[in-house]
Parts: sequence; structure tokens; C-alpha cells
Amino acid sequence: MATSQEKAEAFYQQILQILLKKRIPFLIGGTYAVGAYTGIVRPTKDLDMYTKAGDYTRLLDFFNSKEYTVEITDARWLAKIARGDFFIDVLFGTASETCRVDESWFDFAPKTKLFGMTLKLIPVEELIWVKSFMQDRRRSEGPDVNHLLLKKGKTLDWKRLLMRMDPYWELLFSHILEFRFIYPSEREIIPKWVMENLLERVQHELALPSPKEHICRGTLLSRIDYEIDVKEWGFKTVLEL
Repeated sequence: MATSQEKAEAFYQQILQILLKKRIPFLIGGTYAVGAYTGIVRPTKDLDMYTKAGDYTRLLDFFNSKEYTVEITDARWLAKIARGDFFIDVLFGTASETCRVDESWFDFAPKTKLFGMTLKLIPVEELIWVKSFMQDRRRSEGPDVNHLLLKKGKTLDWKRLLMRMDPYWELLFSHILEFRFIYPSEREIIPKWVMENLLERVQHELALPSPKEHICRGTLLSRIDYEIDVKEWGFKTVLEL
């Protein structure tokens, strides 16, 4: 008798085969992408699939006419395809609205073998970008970021990662400092020029006055954990500015 995991993977395989046949572009993310990049294997309750915002409605519309249930969980970034207890998350952005799937994700996407098929993965740079903003008391993706840096840091397109995180470079810097703390013997994985670039930004910022607006960017990491800052302590979120 098939296990629950085997049944789930059969469901994923069926969905993915249909998408390949229909030539609707998508990328594999989440646990399966982390596993492909790091070798870490762990159980997961779902599969994360990334697609462009312009394609997700076409994708959902096709499955809505079949024996599947579709759900638009959040029109800004998340939908689902389900059948029974099994489901696939269809993502075209992130809850923080800082990361949007665009054509360049597909341009840099490597291929992998998964469920007996050749599929495209979310690029490791975009995977780090997305996971950097997932930090709350229920779930933090920090360990995944550290493992991705450990296993892929030497071959990362650091210029593209810096470009992606340019408005939030301090967040990238914090992940790099944590990586250096966790793996002191592997510090050379982070290129010297990256550290110099970020340290120079810190030096320039130290010479400037603090912002006049009372801003809390914590809501980009966790809306729940930093809700009190906005509702009771008078801070503004980035979207309110």
C-alpha cells in the first residue's frame, strides 16, 4: 500500500506533467529546491511552484475545470491546487510583496530531475532572496539560507543577489553575519568584495542622520510579530510611506 508521501508525490507528478504538456512555465521552489541545492532531504506537506503573475490565472483556470479544487489564498502572491488532502502552492510573489516572479527567474533557472521529469528550479539567488524575508515566531527560513550559502556560496551570482536585495541590503548583511557566526571556518565562502561592499554601506550610513519617519520594516519579515509596532507603538510600515 502506498504511503501518504508516495500518494502526495504521485499527485505532484500528475499536476507537473499536465503543466509541461500545456507549456505553462513554472519553477520548483520550497523544500524540493533546497534539497536539490543542498542535498537535505526532509518530509514536506506540499510542493511550492513559482510562476509569473500573468500566468497563474491561466494555470488555475485549467485545473478549475477538472477534478481539482483551486483557491486564490491571497491575490497578491499565493494560490493553491488541491485534490483531497494533497495540494500545491502556486506562488507568484511573497507575502511581504518584496519579491515578484519575473522573466529573469526563468532565464537563470537550472534544471533538475524530480519525480522522473526534468524540471526547472527557482534560481538559488532568488531562493535566498525569498527565504530571507521569511522570519516569524512560527517559522524561520534562516537555516535554509545558511545551508544554501554553505553549499552554493562559492558559485553564487553575488552581483545578482546584491541587485535583488539592494533596497534591503542590511537584511542580506545580517544573514551573512549569521552565516559567519555559524560557520567560522567557512568565512571565505563569502567573497571579500561582498563584505567590503556591505561594510562600506554601513560606514556611509553611520555618517548620516536617522530617518525622521518612525518606520518598522519588521512587517516585511512577519506581519504578526510586528503588528504591535504599527497598531500600538506608532510605527509606519513601508507600504504606508
